[in-house]
Amino acid sequence: MKILTSILFVILFTGTIASQWFPDVNRRGNLYGSWGWNRAKYSNSNIRFKGDGYDFTLLDVAAKDRQTEFKADTYFGINTITIPQTNMRFGYFITDNLCITAGVDHMKYVMVQYQEVAFEGNIDNKDYSSLVEDGKIVLTPNFLTFEHTDGLNYINAELEYHQGIYHKGFFNLNVLAGAGFGAMMPKSNVKLMGYPRNDEFHLAGMGTDIKIGIEILFWKYFFLRYEGKLGYINMPDIVTRKASIEDRASQEFFFAAMDGMFGFNFPLIKRSEEKITVE
Repeated sequence: MKILTSILFVILFTGTIASQWFPDVNRRGNLYGSWGWNRAKYSNSNIRFKGDGYDFTLLDVAAKDRQTEFKADTYFGINTITIPQTNMRFGYFITDNLCITAGVDHMKYVMVQYQEVAFEGNIDNKDYSSLVEDGKIVLTPNFLTFEHTDGLNYINAELEYHQGIYHKGFFNLNVLAGAGFGAMMPKSNVKLMGYPRNDEFHLAGMGTDIKIGIEILFWKYFFLRYEGKLGYINMPDIVTRKASIEDRASQEFFFAAMDGMFGFNFPLIKRSEEKITVE
């Protein structure tokens, strides 16, 4: 958090200096809502599984996202709109440049199958412990499937700093930077060592992020935005069976995401357009 605080201080300081040369944003009292989609990459992570008859850690496990093939009826259908990797956010400008936001980053995390990883720990069941050879195991589907595909839900609040860089008529080009934190509420699809598949929402941990982006605002009401985001996720309480069963998994990793969004901006405070002339 000290790193994020330092970055945010730099953002605010440089933004204050930049505002002396670039156009004003003038959005105090504005409310916005946005929707969009993301692609994500994840660092390798150690995943610990603990339950009745086993306690082991898989080391340096690779994972990827799972983007849904574009089809208009999927991406914009009422019942299917949340199937792709999506972003939803609402924000309110407390000053012309500073905005507080709340939203959900709906990412997807899929452990790569058939990779060979290092194994530490023990499994009482000999059918599965025999899969470990020379301290390594191949992650076949009959041993483990491990996904947060509905999804890796990062429910967060962010503080954004916006700075105008170009203004012409109805067209405004702005840049933004921000930082945030929040809770992880994944719906994890896990099938471990022959146990029934588990797939349910559960509060599993926390996350934090920093981001930069660029935004095109048209007529003060409609905008397009593209963001790059870096973050850290720590989930010590991942449900691997039914929530009533104490078996759990835990992991922590970093992520990088690119988010493309469209949205609507609503000025809630009427601003005077009159200019005051000093003689």
